[in-house]
Amino acid sequence: MILFLLSLLGVAVFWTSPDAMLLALVSAVASGVLLLLAWRNPKARAKPDRPRDWVVIDGSNVMYWKDGTPQIATVQAVARAVEAAGLTPAVVFDANAGYLLEDRYLHDHALAQRLGVAEARVLVVPKGVQADPYILKTAREVGGRVVSNDRFRDWAADYPEVGLGGHVIAGGYRDGAVWLNLPAA
Repeated sequence: MILFLLSLLGVAVFWTSPDAMLLALVSAVASGVLLLLAWRNPKARAKPDRPRDWVVIDGSNVMYWKDGTPQIATVQAVARAVEAAGLTPAVVFDANAGYLLEDRYLHDHALAQRLGVAEARVLVVPKGVQADPYILKTAREVGGRVVSNDRFRDWAADYPEVGLGGHVIAGGYRDGAVWLNLPAA
């Protein structure tokens, strides 16, 4: 809108100069076309996304929540429950998660597909490395919380936030449904 108004102002200012008038007129028409296209496209007028409230899911912990056996469906159900609570999930797995789930290595892309989550939100840590510091560092960097039944006591010195109430969200299965110890909204 501002571009269109500036173009019209240019037309008015250069009304008496034919060479500059033509350039100002072309600019006014072009900005008018852009303005009309923007009005026709509601996404162009949409308000920017609100900041996300991130939750990092400890995939290697959560996959055991239902029946004590590793299941990708359990992680998927927890990710959906996190989204239903208005939060944005990211999932971090130990390198052996694929072997536990399907007897073979599964990388970020494969696990993201199985979860129905964007690949950018799934991380399989390198072989021989614990996922815990990745989980805690990611949560810290995005200002998020963690979903896990792990209390992360071994990491409390480096990540004291794990001792704060509500930072680590416990959960499980009860009567066939996911429950998460989320604070009331």
